[in-house]
Amino acid sequence: MIAIEKKSSYRIRQWFPAACLAILFFVSTVPARGEASDDWEAHARVEVQARNIDGALAIVDRRLAQAPDDLEAHGWRGRLLAWKGRWQESEGEFRHVLESFPNDVDILTGLADVLLWQQKWQDSLQILDRARKIAPSDPEVLVRRARVLSLLGHSPEARSEYQETLKFDPANHDAKVAMAEFGQNTVHELRVGDDVDFFNYTGAAETQAITLSSRWNKRWSTVFGTSIYQRFGENAAKFLASTALHFTPSDWLNVGGALANEQQVVPTHEAFFEYGHAFRFHNHWAEGLESSYQQHWFWYSGAHVLTFATNQIVYLPKNWTWTLAIAGARSGFDGTSVAWEPSGWTKLGFPLPRHVSGNVFYAVGTENFSEVDQIGRIAGHTYGGGLRYSLAERQDITGYVSRQDLNQNQTDTSFGLSYGIRF
Repeated sequence: MIAIEKKSSYRIRQWFPAACLAILFFVSTVPARGEASDDWEAHARVEVQARNIDGALAIVDRRLAQAPDDLEAHGWRGRLLAWKGRWQESEGEFRHVLESFPNDVDILTGLADVLLWQQKWQDSLQILDRARKIAPSDPEVLVRRARVLSLLGHSPEARSEYQETLKFDPANHDAKVAMAEFGQNTVHELRVGDDVDFFNYTGAAETQAITLSSRWNKRWSTVFGTSIYQRFGENAAKFLASTALHFTPSDWLNVGGALANEQQVVPTHEAFFEYGHAFRFHNHWAEGLESSYQQHWFWYSGAHVLTFATNQIVYLPKNWTWTLAIAGARSGFDGTSVAWEPSGWTKLGFPLPRHVSGNVFYAVGTENFSEVDQIGRIAGHTYGGGLRYSLAERQDITGYVSRQDLNQNQTDTSFGLSYGIRF
């Protein structure tokens, strides 16, 4: 699995709901240009406050049918379309209003948002530069400009803009969170762990592992790791390496492999690749999706396995996540025909109080093929859960427990604990 953070897509998922709330705020509070609000505007506000965006849009459309030149109605329509994710139409409405009101900061920030959501980073920055000249102390303009600068990779300028935001609005949540992230910005994560398997049909097995994950910049990252196995009376040592390229803010490719000494308990050679894409959603049920496809080859002494898998991570509100993976495995042994087997697993992650997060998971027919006892048979069911506790800003302890019911009434109970530090 890929072992890097998708920072750009994460930041978009993090601040998109806040930006939508800002649009909602503007729709509810911006006064009419030149005249007092008409009844249509009051009715539209009621619908917006009830979160009935379609109803508000219908009211605005009726107003424009009666008064096509009403720029206030065009501004409303632009914001409502932005809320619905119809960005190109929203962009057209905002640009139409700016032809007559080029210095309207609310319209400029609305246009900058829809340009950003279309990944037109530089265009969004140009619009925010205009807004900043008009309103140099407006926190909404400053914090938006900082976000775009960060996504463009201009971290020093983004940090300066967040600092400027806090000067005019010391309680600004987005600026404080971003500055905390800048303070925690790290390149490497070193993780040391130990896993133990207790079988009801043989002696216990144990694995010690150490990995170094490094994110060198927004495009490149690497993972290097070593694992030492004690299984079924044999010892094995394996070295793993992979590298990932983010060739766009939403797309990545990860490739890697592993080598182990000659023995019977783990693969002697491995190779894999993964391609993934991140999507952003605009509803109350999900904030984003990361979808990936993987192929993984395993070569054992006397056996070979090829797996095809797809993995989906859904980012839910309030920092919940849901992961669903489906795989097919092609296994072959010396002197036997090739066999295909399906498998799948799902995991639900959730936050807990006091710097703790947790997860529960379930799998059927699951195989990860990192050890020899996981090929040539199909696990009936696997279920378990884990916890992660943040010791400090850059340290954590992560643990899990699982139970796997195999064929012929055989079981495998696993425990794992790891310590990670970022620097």
